Amino acid sequence: MTPPDDPGPRRDLVDINAWFERARARVRLKALGPGLIVLAVGAGLVWSSFYTVPSDSVAVILRLGRYHGQVSPGLHAKLPLGIDKAMTVPVERQLKQEFGFSTPGRTDPYQSSRRSEDDLQRETQMVTGDLNAALVEWVVQYRVSDPVKFLFEVREPRETLRYVAESVMREVVGDRTVDEVITIGRQEIETEGLVKMQELSTKYAMGMSIDQVQLKNINPPEPVQESFNEVNQAQQEKEKLINEARRDYNKVIPLAEGEKDQRIREADGYRLKRVNEAEGDASRFTALFREYERAPQVTGRRIYVETLRRVMPRLNSKVIVDESASSVLPLLNLGTPKATTR
Repeated sequence: MTPPDDPGPRRDLVDINAWFERARARVRLKALGPGLIVLAVGAGLVWSSFYTVPSDSVAVILRLGRYHGQVSPGLHAKLPLGIDKAMTVPVERQLKQEFGFSTPGRTDPYQSSRRSEDDLQRETQMVTGDLNAALVEWVVQYRVSDPVKFLFEVREPRETLRYVAESVMREVVGDRTVDEVITIGRQEIETEGLVKMQELSTKYAMGMSIDQVQLKNINPPEPVQESFNEVNQAQQEKEKLINEARRDYNKVIPLAEGEKDQRIREADGYRLKRVNEAEGDASRFTALFREYERAPQVTGRRIYVETLRRVMPRLNSKVIVDESASSVLPLLNLGTPKATTR
């Protein structure tokens, strides 16, 4: 027999019990394994059968690699196991591409050029119609108008748009002088570039709508920037002097024109007044002459009386002499010359 204080058998019993416990656990796991696998597969199928489309996008559904349809924003179901594939396209979001510069923190890989800095600098270098050089930076804003064409008609449509925009901008800038490009021709360049880019986008069936073409910084090459700035300052000074001269012209000339018109109107009024007065006097004389022809004595006496009525109030002194009087001296008060004798 083994001595009581010998722990060897007890240790063996513990090991056997532990082995049995592990065996039971393995049996339970083997029993639960198929159920867990089925549950995991079912959860995966359910998870892959639903998807969400953002509010500014639509989803193009491919079933076994073929176009099946489009779905609107929201939660939708699809066939699992890769039978249906949903490709989300942002149709309500305005996208943009930058040329010649890059915005830090951008999320769209096609927003700016993915080439090196030297290539980015060469992207801005353009030759104008008068064989001068200019550094042009611009932005193209666009939307996805047709998701199916955007996904399947052209390989890498956004990269293609970059090449189209650069080609069109070089063509439009090459048709103008450097002064037009830098100063007065910016709006025309933007408008013409927008039209031509949209035409090429439609021709290539890219599924995109060009919303805006906006020129940013336009500068001459660095070696001639200082001289070009001096020329611009001289042109600005010339425009300033021209505007000041036009201001003075607009201040003086309209005033002189107004005075001229006023003098002409006054002369016309005076002419009409004299003509009307003359015509009135002539009509009055003609009417009076006709009356005189009808009754000479009556008309003559009436004229005589009317004339005295107008003249007599203007006289300071009046002397009325009888026809039979031989002299007027007795009637005159020679001592008081201002007295009036009637």
